Amino acid sequence: MAPLHELLVRASRTFAVGIEILPRPLRDEITVAYLLLRVSDYLEDNQEIAENEKVRLLEAWRRVLGGGPGRTALIDRLGEAAEDIPDAAVARDAARVLEGLDRLAPEAREIIVRRVRESSAGMARWTERGSEFGTEEDLDDYMHEVAGRVGHLLTELFAHRLSGVGRDRTRMMALGREFGLALQTVNVIRGLHEDRHRGWVYVPASFLPAGMDPGELFEPANHAAAMTVLERLVAKADRHLAAARSYLRMIPRRYHRVRLFCLLPLLFAVRTLAISRTNPEVLDRETKMSRREVLAITRRAKLFGFSNRWIARYCRQLAARGA
Repeated sequence: MAPLHELLVRASRTFAVGIEILPRPLRDEITVAYLLLRVSDYLEDNQEIAENEKVRLLEAWRRVLGGGPGRTALIDRLGEAAEDIPDAAVARDAARVLEGLDRLAPEAREIIVRRVRESSAGMARWTERGSEFGTEEDLDDYMHEVAGRVGHLLTELFAHRLSGVGRDRTRMMALGREFGLALQTVNVIRGLHEDRHRGWVYVPASFLPAGMDPGELFEPANHAAAMTVLERLVAKADRHLAAARSYLRMIPRRYHRVRLFCLLPLLFAVRTLAISRTNPEVLDRETKMSRREVLAITRRAKLFGFSNRWIARYCRQLAARGA
């Protein structure tokens, strides 16, 4: 699995930090799941391929994951990915990722394949539908496909591998979905400026003044409306993050490394949201933490993340804009 861990680091150094903390076999299983989802992301999100072709390729990806025909042809097609972005790099190495999937234990492989296929189907549906979100429910439906299902995937793997996890399966699955929506809502906020350049503005029409097109939010004359939209997105992220903290508390403290895996993206999201809150710069550029902050948060989480009280207190501290 070493080459896949190297590919993981190239795809997302920050996410790799969390995965590398996990015990085996969860570490290998979640590495493979993450890389498979990055291939799905590439097929949905890249700027090289026409929308109808994206739908066709996502359907081919689902078919191949399910053991259907066309694996070699799809790998060859993915090898043509030319963009200099992490998703494209993973897509070009899809053969190696699929080989890693083949080596996983059957039970874990079944969970991963089922959930990645579901997510890919949802991405295809939204690619076909287009980037119009009439209501918050529409946005949640999209985010469920790209992130909420990841929460379900992880919850199933945790329940399979960790004794005592998932006893209240219904609640944990619901909170796992909320965890995914929390991280995706923060991504929406930090990516507002970049996403609009590819024609996707992840803002429901119901958040906008009547008759306003989402793209008009970035015009100087609509600054007040844009800040109101930002305020609503931040409040939405806060609600989902509260559920994410509840999810974390459902993982027993004896599984400290698994808790850390969940805790780190939660803390990063809390801090990124604090930087973005009431910050007009999110309309002009991506807002993100400094490398120094990432290292400091990681270090403290490793030392104190076993404590639910400390997590609650530290989240409040990170949520302060000037912390």
